[in-house]
Amino acid sequence: MSIPFRAITAFHAAARTGSMQQAAEILGVTPSAVSQQIQIIETHIGVRLFSRKGRKSVLTEAGERYYEMIRDEVDRITAATERMRGLNSYTALNVRIAPTFATKWVMPRLDQFLELHPDIELRLDATNEPPDFARENIDLEIRHGAGPWRGLHVECLAVEPMEVLCSPDYAAAGSLRPADLEGHRLIHSVKNVVQWSDWFQHQGHPMPSQPRRVLFDRAHMSIDLAVNGHGLALESCLTASAEIASGHLVRAISGTSPITQKSLWLVCPQSHLNRRKVRRFCDWLRSTLTEFAPSSSS
Repeated sequence: MSIPFRAITAFHAAARTGSMQQAAEILGVTPSAVSQQIQIIETHIGVRLFSRKGRKSVLTEAGERYYEMIRDEVDRITAATERMRGLNSYTALNVRIAPTFATKWVMPRLDQFLELHPDIELRLDATNEPPDFARENIDLEIRHGAGPWRGLHVECLAVEPMEVLCSPDYAAAGSLRPADLEGHRLIHSVKNVVQWSDWFQHQGHPMPSQPRRVLFDRAHMSIDLAVNGHGLALESCLTASAEIASGHLVRAISGTSPITQKSLWLVCPQSHLNRRKVRRFCDWLRSTLTEFAPSSSS
């Protein structure tokens, strides 16, 4: 037998107000309709929930126990329903996004998107944990990694120049060469696609024999440590663009050949691209990256 939710609602209203009349007013029905629904739930669970005392109906001991058990759940359902009624004019967009890219690139520009699309209720979930699109309510992911990933739409958002960066108080722009890095503290994120060993190999120069290193699992921590003058960070010029533009970080090395990484990917099931809200966010995000030529390969 299915659960009589209408009857539960009627019982909850009567128990909460202590009055069949007030419960009827809340529910928009007659008091006799409330009484009928309470009889249905009493039959369903096999116990008396109300007893008559004169002209009043009062909870039995069983009714009090039952009300205590369902009260919070019914209240939560009611609150959630009212909240959803208030969100009818909005479209919810759930985006999972790499934390550093969220902090350093998306958040400083997000007011543009919110102003352009006031009808979208945006939820950003800043984590590197790949979503299970079949089970989680995620519309789109901005993923950090080497890519590609099978079974999904995967689009490289940018080819990122990787530079050795430092505070101008640590070293002047262009004042160092690869051979000078022995003894310097080398800072980087372990999740970057390009690591210090890759950079030295690309320059045709061996790694320092005993490098002093500081390792982070978030690139924004590497950037912040370099800004504070504690070493040389190998980081993306896209991710560190604000610090470079403000002069808090400078390109420390001269006479090197450029090295790039592809680590930012727009990822979702192919069918999600049919969702207008997803296309709007993707178009906006691409527009913010026009200064970095997106790669068409994945």
